[in-house]
Amino acid sequence: MLTRNSQILTEDYQNINHDGDDVIQGLTQTPKTLPPKYFYDDRGSELFEQICELPEYYPTRTEAWILSQYADEIAHLTGECELIELGSGSSTKTIFLLDAYQKLSRSFKYIPIDVSAGILKASVFKLQKKYPDSLIDGLVGTYEQALTQLATTVSSSRMIFFLGSSIGNFNPQEADRFLRQVAEALSPGDYFLLGLDLQKPQSILEAAYNDSQGVTAAFNLNMLSHLNWRFQGNFDLNLFTHQAIYNQADAQIEMYLHTHKSHWVNLEALNLKIFLETGESILTEISRKFDLAVIQKELEKHGLKTIKVWTDPQQWFGLILCQA
Repeated sequence: MLTRNSQILTEDYQNINHDGDDVIQGLTQTPKTLPPKYFYDDRGSELFEQICELPEYYPTRTEAWILSQYADEIAHLTGECELIELGSGSSTKTIFLLDAYQKLSRSFKYIPIDVSAGILKASVFKLQKKYPDSLIDGLVGTYEQALTQLATTVSSSRMIFFLGSSIGNFNPQEADRFLRQVAEALSPGDYFLLGLDLQKPQSILEAAYNDSQGVTAAFNLNMLSHLNWRFQGNFDLNLFTHQAIYNQADAQIEMYLHTHKSHWVNLEALNLKIFLETGESILTEISRKFDLAVIQKELEKHGLKTIKVWTDPQQWFGLILCQA
């Protein structure tokens, strides 16, 4: 516990379903994959914050611009409500929303949720100072864990929000399951705010994930460091190279770690030993790019009716406010 008004709830919660079964499954299939959640140890979260500042990486600043322009309108549309953010990170963009809700009421309740305890704690301390009259409870865990924990009746209305187009990291089946879980965590009249990276030219997309400073490459490779620490592994980062390409057929960025020398890898804590061939790739992330009309139909299928949509002037990014 941090303070009465600013808590981090980590005991037991952060250790649920972290046994590495998903790593075993991903590394023993063909082609090999790793779940994106393993990007986000404390170092990975720090690197992602650096990515958000890169000139090539448009999503963060574009979404932040939309929030800066329309946060007050979002707050007035929903009225006072409990605010729950999935994948909050440093909550930098969230400030626009929190400021808007503070204008409605001096105090509010904000629950940031993230898999990285370190960055979550730092964020909660900072927010406590900025909003001393509000209740801020941090939860360490995955989206799935959080939505299960939140699936209870609350006295006030609720808005769950999922920014940064993180839903793009789910394949269509995973996204469908996620939206179902969101809908189950909401009561009739509650809200869901979703940030979406929209379809755009390939050159812009690939530059955003292959930055000239190599920060995204370091972020991608850091996943192997995280696995080494977490599961007593011996991945040699020098034997891997980062690459991100745009798959036009599926409208998604695909991020890979390419092996440039055949070798064995052992993850002792998982009792897992795998052989990697020269030239073999591990898929570490997809980032789907969306069509607003299509995603609104998907939301409607789960009982989430669109209230309003906001975009930037270039229509590179979108925010959709839905109501259950």
